[in-house]
Amino acid sequence: MEKQPQQVTPILDIAWRKFGQFDVVSGKRSGEYLKLRKWIALFGVLATLFAILTALYPQNFPALGGIALKGFLIASPLLASFFAAYANKFYASGDWLITRAGAEEVLKEIYVYRTILQGTETRRTWLETRLQEIQRSVYRGMNGELVMDSYEGVTPPPPRFQNPDSDPGFSDLTGDEYFQYRLEDQLNWHVRKLTQKQKQRVQLQLWILTFGAMGALLAAFGGGFTLWVALAASLTTTFIGWQELSNLDVVVRNYSKVRLELSIIADHWNNLEPQERTQTEFFKMVRSTEEILWSRNMEYIKAMQEALKESDLSEEASLVNRVIQEQRESDLRFKRAIADEVVDFARTDMKKTEKHLREEFKAALGSLAEEASSELVQAELASMRDAIQTAANTLAERFGISSVLKAVEQEFAGVEIGPNTPPSVLNDMISRYPRTINAKG
Repeated sequence: MEKQPQQVTPILDIAWRKFGQFDVVSGKRSGEYLKLRKWIALFGVLATLFAILTALYPQNFPALGGIALKGFLIASPLLASFFAAYANKFYASGDWLITRAGAEEVLKEIYVYRTILQGTETRRTWLETRLQEIQRSVYRGMNGELVMDSYEGVTPPPPRFQNPDSDPGFSDLTGDEYFQYRLEDQLNWHVRKLTQKQKQRVQLQLWILTFGAMGALLAAFGGGFTLWVALAASLTTTFIGWQELSNLDVVVRNYSKVRLELSIIADHWNNLEPQERTQTEFFKMVRSTEEILWSRNMEYIKAMQEALKESDLSEEASLVNRVIQEQRESDLRFKRAIADEVVDFARTDMKKTEKHLREEFKAALGSLAEEASSELVQAELASMRDAIQTAANTLAERFGISSVLKAVEQEFAGVEIGPNTPPSVLNDMISRYPRTINAKG
């Protein structure tokens, strides 16, 4: 079918960019998480392998080889635990599943806009509101951390929309166009994915059975083969863990259900005569298809979230987490020890200073008492008292105060001073006292 030129609608361009942003982030984060899980599994198996090789290393072989094996033996669980701790810290929330849900919901609303709502005047406002709601939902699902790059690619985003037979992305769709671009495309995608997932499930099961049987066979041989049973058990456990992480049983059942329902809808549309493909049948096909795809998306996300919960990496990360905890505790102990040493040093130094000051003060008091009791000091003090008395008498004589006071004393010798003394007598006595000059300040 030849594509007609289409006008780029701003709201659809925004919607496609939101879809591209969520889709790219989801694929990138999912791929990074799976790579980390593969490294964790690999180093876990290598730890067992190096343990066996170290135990079997001949004594007459070069010592350097034994040292290298021991180094690998130590490094393998450390690296496995490091990757597990990293994945547990930054990927345990499964945020790529949230962005995957956001991408699929945006895509659903894009097709509703271009089919059921075509010709509706308020559809631009409706789609804008829905985009706002989806973005807020993604924000809440990611615990308020919307850390992702903006989408800078073309619209509609590749690769699904860039081949000649793909959806042009902006024009309104007829029933046949929706059937080709959406329903048939998704049906074919699920058929391919279902075949791929089933193949993976069979392969994983074969590996599990193979290594399980190998472990039993090695155990039956006994002797030197017994050590290799641990490696077979490690490989078996690794493949079982990968099978649980992939959750292939649930995924296969989910995809099978979607394939069945889409096939039924496709068969019904293909069975209609051209004149029977009315707008009612068209909208019915759109609603049924989008509901099935959205239901599949929700079931897939729920299943993968359950798989993430069951495959908790806390145990694998325990080595690095314990080392980090020990480092923190060691740092705290070191800081407390430093503080204790400073306090002890200050306390000891203060005690020495206190003792020294007490001794100095005691010596000073003793020296002062000894000097004060000496004949020389006593003679100096007596001379100072005599000098002061002489100076006072000299000043009194100089200002005539002494003779006046004696005359007042003789004149009023028989007068008793008290509450009953007449005021006239008191005033007369006061007037007889010599006047002094007081300093003004």
